[in-house]
This record gives sequence, C-alpha cells and structure tokens, in this order.
Amino acid sequence: MALKLPQNSLLGSQSDSQRTLYPYVTGTSVVALKYKDGILMAADMGGQFIRIHPAVQECGASGEISDFQEILRYLNELILYDNMWDDGNSLGPKEVHNYLTRVMYNRRNKFNPLWNSLVLGGVKNGNKYLGTVRMIGVNFEDNHVATRFGNHLVRPILRQEWHENLSFEDGVKLLEKCMRVLLYRDRSAVNKLQIAKITEEGVTIHQPYSLKTYWEFSTFENPAQGAIGS
Repeated sequence: MALKLPQNSLLGSQSDSQRTLYPYVTGTSVVALKYKDGILMAADMGGQFIRIHPAVQECGASGEISDFQEILRYLNELILYDNMWDDGNSLGPKEVHNYLTRVMYNRRNKFNPLWNSLVLGGVKNGNKYLGTVRMIGVNFEDNHVATRFGNHLVRPILRQEWHENLSFEDGVKLLEKCMRVLLYRDRSAVNKLQIAKITEEGVTIHQPYSLKTYWEFSTFENPAQGAIGS
C-alpha cells in the first residue's frame, strides 16, 4: 500500500523550496557620492537601475532584475506599514538602509540570497546619507560608494579626488571619470549613462547621455601584442 502524504507534509509537493539557481545578473556598477548640496548617483544603461522611492529617495542596484523588483515590493510594504501609524514620524534613508541590511543577511542565511548590490541615498532634515549593502549582507556607510567592479576600480579615484565641498558640476565630472574608467576596463559596461541628484528639495533623474571616449591607444588597438602565446 502506497503511503499517502498530506499536502502540507514536509515531503509533500507543495513544500518544495524554490531558489534562484541561475540568476540573470546584468550590468556593471553603480557609483554614488555626496556633494555640497546632496547626493549624486550614476549608472550606465547596461542593466543597472536607479529608482526613486519615498523613503530612501534614491535606490540604485546592480544584479538580478526580478530580485530588485522583490526588494522594491519589500520597501513599498515597509512604507505602507509605517504610514499606517500616522504618528508624525517617517522612515529616512538610514532606517531603510538598516532594514535592507537585515533583509539581505536573512535571505543569505536561508541560502536564498537576493542577487543584488544596492546603493541607497537620501537627504533628511539637512543630513546627507549614503550607504550600500551587498547580497550577503555586507554593508557600510561612506561619503562615496560603488558596486561590483566599481568597488575595486573607482574607489581609489574617489578616495583621491573627493572632498565634501564638491560642486554639482565637479561631482558630475568625477562620476563621469569613474564611469569612463569602468567603460574601458569592464567588458559589461556600456557607453550610455544616467545621473540622479538628490537635494533637500527633491530628486531629479537626468536623461541618459553618452560619454566621450578615446579608443586610439596602442594597447586598445592590439591588446595581445607581446602576450605569451599570442
């Protein structure tokens, strides 16, 4: 006689666990920095995302698109729950960053991580906040942050050239320099980028535009010259 298991049994078909075994991880890096009046964030158009959210104001992400949609759903539920209290207080970017660090770490511990690296920025009561969290819960707050290859290739540039009195124009130039380095060095990067700005007055996401590049360097023309086995 065959053993018939109830539907809610541990071995029942409905208890099977689903995992993102083959995530569609796209794009390269999101780079963000504080400047004199607020926050600037840049991402190329090859799969990164910049979204305006009422709590964090600005959220940039690299990685799996559907997982980022899931994160936005979490944020929408969080803000709805916070608004239901109607107590005159509201969550700011720091609180949302702390919340997402717990979400990412919790999902990592369940061996079902959200395949994203996030950058969160905002200005509340005159205080600028910029932080990042990765798919396994690693997180920090800083004056400038970057995801994926940007964390290795452009953070040294930001450490050398960033200062707290950066104007909007100088901040944009610094971000363009970082994105150009990524374009030259990261095969996944594309030439078109988008920059977002946060101030006390609100958020502006500027139209995408293309970087000016120069590809006539000799190492670009014949990269294998002199290499062993070429």
